Amino acid sequence: MTSSIHHTRTIAELLDAVVDGPLPVRVTAYDGSKAGPGSAPRSLHVATPRGLSYLATAPGDLGMARAYATGDLVVEGVHPGNPYDLLVDLEDLRFRRPDRHVLADVARTLGPRGLTPPPPPPQEALPRWRRVTEGLRHSLRRDSEAIHHHYDVSNTFYRHVLGPTMTYTCAAYPHREASLDEAQDNKYRLVFDKLALSEGDRLLDIGCGWGGMVRYAARRGVRALGVTLSREQATWAQEAIEREGLGHLADVRHEDYRNVTETGFDAISSIGITEHIGVRNYPAYFGWMLEHVKEGGLVLNHCITRPDNRPTSTGAFIDRYVFPDGELTGSGRIITVMQDTGFEVLHEENLREHYALTLAGWCDNLVEHWSECVDEVGEATAKVWGLYLAGSRRGFERNVVQLHQVLAVRLAGDAAPAVPLRPWWNA
Repeated sequence: MTSSIHHTRTIAELLDAVVDGPLPVRVTAYDGSKAGPGSAPRSLHVATPRGLSYLATAPGDLGMARAYATGDLVVEGVHPGNPYDLLVDLEDLRFRRPDRHVLADVARTLGPRGLTPPPPPPQEALPRWRRVTEGLRHSLRRDSEAIHHHYDVSNTFYRHVLGPTMTYTCAAYPHREASLDEAQDNKYRLVFDKLALSEGDRLLDIGCGWGGMVRYAARRGVRALGVTLSREQATWAQEAIEREGLGHLADVRHEDYRNVTETGFDAISSIGITEHIGVRNYPAYFGWMLEHVKEGGLVLNHCITRPDNRPTSTGAFIDRYVFPDGELTGSGRIITVMQDTGFEVLHEENLREHYALTLAGWCDNLVEHWSECVDEVGEATAKVWGLYLAGSRRGFERNVVQLHQVLAVRLAGDAAPAVPLRPWWNA
């Protein structure tokens, strides 16, 4: 007579069974088991059964983000405001498909309830297919809800992270040792110069954020209008305009660009909004610009792009926690649509490395002001931001994403563009 006793594997043993290759970090769990090199400078601790359920029911970045935000997955060896080094450690982590024995052990370890996804943290937005209450994707209402989710966190929080410029777009570094504030001011100078703006011109800045471009242009005598879907941004921007005595030249409205009735602008800037437009809506978006800029007027589109030209929705973590309904494609697709719309494209450039430096600067600010940020938005939200900023920085460093500026002109009949033959600005 023989008997067999089934050995229920520890959490560490289950992890070893699904990881392909050596673990790059130390992993410990609430059952006392351990895996990975003991000498690793960074470690992960699965602190609760709920944390294990998050990881098992949503494998990948979404499950890890859920467990991390709730405190069920504890990270050691990095600051929560900048987990960059841990993300680099985990880049080569690969999983293999678990066999039925492993799946059975996971079920025994978690129990029936553990195989049901736990409720996600409150910071998480609904999945795309469940956002029907906000209307069709990129409708006025749904775009407003998506912008509110990310940009109306807290102006105080953004000031801590972004710094005094309150600029939440890629900076343009004149050199690698430049400060973040210097690089952001240089970005506005670059856009201003590319648009060949001069005193008395009229500028429309679509998706103007806290009004940085609007105020930069107004200080130089340009009549500037900015529109944003974030009410908190518009309120802050309008107060800044009044503080600087620019009310006779600058205005920021809480308004969808599609509701702007003024036309005949000398120039239009679109800095960090195309990511929210939707690739299928590009023809309508750039067509709207063509109708609202004067003949001979310049437009500049500045946005995150992909290295290829296939339209791609953002990943689960970014979509649920950062930019709901975000969608990216390559600079080639953007240029093609602008040309098909009727613009002549004059110049484009990739500022990918500049965005990696920008994100590193934001992470530094988050670390420096960590306690204030936690007091303002809570630890879970602050942790999500650290994860998002550090992960995005690595994405730009590895050419997973890029940042392109595209400059174009609405031609005036047979007339040549009213600009020099070659680029006339200092990059």
